[in-house]
Amino acid sequence: MKNISLNERIIFALDFSDPAEASGWVEKLDSEIKFFKVGLQLFLAGGWPVIDHIIDRGNKVMVDLKFFDIPETVRLAVQQLTGKGVTFATIHGNEPIIEAAVKAKSDLKILAVTVLTSFDESDMREMGFAKSVEDLVLIRAKKALRLGCDGIVSSPLEAAAMRSEFGSNFFIVTPGIRPGLNRDVEKNDQKRIATAKQAILNGADHVVIGRPIRTSPDPIYTIKTIHEEIADGLNIFPGKA
Repeated sequence: MKNISLNERIIFALDFSDPAEASGWVEKLDSEIKFFKVGLQLFLAGGWPVIDHIIDRGNKVMVDLKFFDIPETVRLAVQQLTGKGVTFATIHGNEPIIEAAVKAKSDLKILAVTVLTSFDESDMREMGFAKSVEDLVLIRAKKALRLGCDGIVSSPLEAAAMRSEFGSNFFIVTPGIRPGLNRDVEKNDQKRIATAKQAILNGADHVVIGRPIRTSPDPIYTIKTIHEEIADGLNIFPGKA
């Protein structure tokens, strides 16, 4: 059984081009959130000092660079993240790429990206896929878990199917979270979205949230509201927290 504290359930997406601004948000939020995502934009802007700052303050980091390259390059890239306090790193790829990442992971947990939350069924048709998004997510998740990945990144909409199919012994991290979801919610570039509560009910371990917190007039209040949603979802599964 995973022992994940409430303040680690939200992974705040540090989608900033200014490392100082990103560090300021860490300092503003880490009384409530203890897990932060560093993506491609921020990593290129700030590199390791940003990650070190997050970890030095007692927080966890998800390095979301979605490695996709020849296997040896991926192996060496993953190796650069080991031994430095990073918790999660993300990869794409076929079997040799996944195997290379898993071989190099050491203390790092590898998350395989299944289908980006900016994709929906119409995008699948355009790319020539005859299967549904959920079918493709399950195919990719099965392969990644068989090859030794520690978890999966998917939309919250596919989390329930993955839990039903593959059990509980892996992490599900879900972007595409919008608090208080209604028909008028701003989706931005996300297409497959849900509330934090629904993601947890579907089996997610962590929810990645950026804009709804970043653009809120009161980010701390928004975080507390989302924490209430998550706690509500967890209460339906006693002991999951």
